[in-house]
Amino acid sequence: MRPGVAAGHQSTAQAGAELLAKGGHAVDAAVGMMLVSCAAETIYTGLGGGGFATCYEQATGEVTSVDFFVSVPGLDGKQSGGTTAIEVMFVGQQMPYEIGPATVAIPGVPAGALHLWRRWGRLPWAEVVEPGLRAASEGTPFAKTHARLLPRIAPAMCVGDGVRVYQRPDGSYLQAGDRLHHPDLVHAYELLLAEPDGFYRGRYADSLVAAVNDGGALSQQDLDAYRVVDSTPRTAEAGGLTVYARGNDLDDVLGTLDHASDHIPGDPLLDPESALRLVEALRAPAKRTETTNIVAVDERGDGCAITTSLGLGSGVWVPGFGVHLNSMLGEGELVREQLQPGVRMGSMMSPLVGLDDDGLAVIAGAAGGSRIRPALVQCLLRMLRGETPQQAIDAPRLNALPTLVRLEPGFAPKVVAALQAAGHSVAATDHRDAYFGGVSAITPLGGGADPRRSGYVIML
Repeated sequence: MRPGVAAGHQSTAQAGAELLAKGGHAVDAAVGMMLVSCAAETIYTGLGGGGFATCYEQATGEVTSVDFFVSVPGLDGKQSGGTTAIEVMFVGQQMPYEIGPATVAIPGVPAGALHLWRRWGRLPWAEVVEPGLRAASEGTPFAKTHARLLPRIAPAMCVGDGVRVYQRPDGSYLQAGDRLHHPDLVHAYELLLAEPDGFYRGRYADSLVAAVNDGGALSQQDLDAYRVVDSTPRTAEAGGLTVYARGNDLDDVLGTLDHASDHIPGDPLLDPESALRLVEALRAPAKRTETTNIVAVDERGDGCAITTSLGLGSGVWVPGFGVHLNSMLGEGELVREQLQPGVRMGSMMSPLVGLDDDGLAVIAGAAGGSRIRPALVQCLLRMLRGETPQQAIDAPRLNALPTLVRLEPGFAPKVVAALQAAGHSVAATDHRDAYFGGVSAITPLGGGADPRRSGYVIML
């Protein structure tokens, strides 16, 4: 498999390619891209969020899942206060969310970046951090798809410091090509460079705790207790591949892939029976959270996929550091049961790798909350049928809700008719939309990144 990177932003992908060209490990590239994404893709992710990685080592055949997602605060006994309810419109639906200090969970991205680099990295830490530091210092171009999405999620993003980040001086929202920049964010990257564990103690930790003090439960005790967790992934068989992922995601990507690969005979775009079976496999409630995904493969054949998230964003920023904190405790699709302090929150994120007899055959991940599972499964099924990653990612998708099937344009009229005849309500969009998820993938046929999220691929 050729070395390369795929990500949700041109600046993010360029950082990964730069690090691979320097002889970096796939994890060096992936961590560097993750850090750039926290400055360039801030409507999806940030240093105040959390995530997961799946790493593959060609020499040993070992696959490792790495959990650096957010944890529930409150170990010192402090109780959260009230939240601020907001509503956002997405694909014609009005969706309730909550923001504010009480929605902030313990961030994991800084700890995850350091942990991944310490275990697998080959380049000096300073070289891995430098692209992110540069992006935070200089700013990055605001992507077209981000500009299209921003008005819909402005109630969460254009709050507090977000007003000066996402709005022009005249009060209008940033447009495609505008510079995305927070003047204080560079200080967070300077701290990451000089003192990479300084996000959990000292001046930054004090500022974080103070920022959420009015209503939030997060304390220094919570930060002291946070740990990154390595684990052995679970597997599923699909199309001659053994697919590895963490396996404890909230929506069971592996189980769905295992079922779908055996029961969907053809292309759901053209074949009504396949479309009906796909809807059956994917039927799930519609929720929303913000995520981004990156994948990297190096010249040794090692690979790393990382998915990170900020939630919708809490509207709370760390003073002096420009870091937007997550809103995971205000995300209804994540809070499915009573959460205890110190417990890791659940997530739909599921970066994965697929192996065959020769080693790495596919590495992929997806962004988009509850659309992660349908996006990943539909793209993987297409790649298993021989499509290139970009062909598979570009293809129209569907999302099956409890009472509605949402379609992108491109499904054959006979497929739409069959869905309706089977009793499904069908709603078709007139364009590809970020709602349907954002996938990044690399296979021996090349790389692919989702145009729905301004994705970008660089193969070396």
